Amino acid sequence: MTRAFTATRAQLAQLRLAAQGIGSTGFETPVDVVRHLLAMQAQSFDNAKWAIGLRTAAATDADVEAALQRREIVRSWPMRGTLHFVPAEDLGWMLGLTAARTVQAAAGRHRQLGLDDAAFTLAAQLAETAVEDAGVLSRADLLAALNAGGLSTEGQRGAHLLLYLCVTGLLVFGPPEGKQQTFALLGEWVRSPRGLDGDEALAEFARRYFLGHGPASDRDFAWWSSLTLTQARRGLAMVADELERLDVEGVQYWHRPGLEPAPPGVAALPGFDEYVLGYQTRTAQLSAEWFQRIVPGSNGMFLATIVVNGEVVGTWKRTGAIDEFAALSVVHRAALGRQLQRHADFVRLP
Repeated sequence: MTRAFTATRAQLAQLRLAAQGIGSTGFETPVDVVRHLLAMQAQSFDNAKWAIGLRTAAATDADVEAALQRREIVRSWPMRGTLHFVPAEDLGWMLGLTAARTVQAAAGRHRQLGLDDAAFTLAAQLAETAVEDAGVLSRADLLAALNAGGLSTEGQRGAHLLLYLCVTGLLVFGPPEGKQQTFALLGEWVRSPRGLDGDEALAEFARRYFLGHGPASDRDFAWWSSLTLTQARRGLAMVADELERLDVEGVQYWHRPGLEPAPPGVAALPGFDEYVLGYQTRTAQLSAEWFQRIVPGSNGMFLATIVVNGEVVGTWKRTGAIDEFAALSVVHRAALGRQLQRHADFVRLP
């Protein structure tokens, strides 16, 4: 039986901190973190690695890259046309639910670029042959193979072809080679995919989101997953008995049973962290008056944030420079210093 509680917006933010494992360092390995959250935004590679690292006690940048090399974590476009880190075994069934909507959302841009079914079919044939021969192929070499096969990748055509081939389950990002992206065949790279489909996959999508991100609403889940609201509500209904419900200002939120608010503390989150971007409505953790400060010019580029007791109160840079929206106390400034030192340890730099 689902239990229901009431809470304030501040409590909602602190519950989300706890759900996401921020401040608790309760996860031992990078793959533990990604499995808990199911998907973590990863269009900014370095930021995404720190998003994993800060949720562990001592993992380093090298540990995250090693997990990619071991094929425990993969990077792809599982939803919203946005790059995410995903547990390797979960990517296939997620794409089964989201691929059609992602392709549909890009259809207008595909027409503008002259990309039709024939172009995508040729791209799949050329890419499969090239990557199968190489095992792992760099982005530049893969695009060169498409061009050599008579398929132009000029302008944005190359990026959209690669996105399509990943979204439809042919390719997945391989491990990085320095700063170079690589690609592998998804069916070859992921050794033990989970075979979920239909209602079983939909229920798992909902379960994993609300356990890792909740308290969250049905609309938060629909936005995050790129499912329709009808699909999101159906998935939630299938797992609602496994969750507890929270009411905040007349809105229902769902979360894992027994979740307690995070203790007071300070966190130095990367840009694009799930704590900020994992919800359609973010006002619990981010005051509307500060939104322009973390997304200057509303350009979609989310800066690294300073979070105090669940509330975004400033931004920070790797140089150590900080921008306080409200003055930090001496105690909070000292705690922030420890967080920045943890980041320095993560990247193995002073």
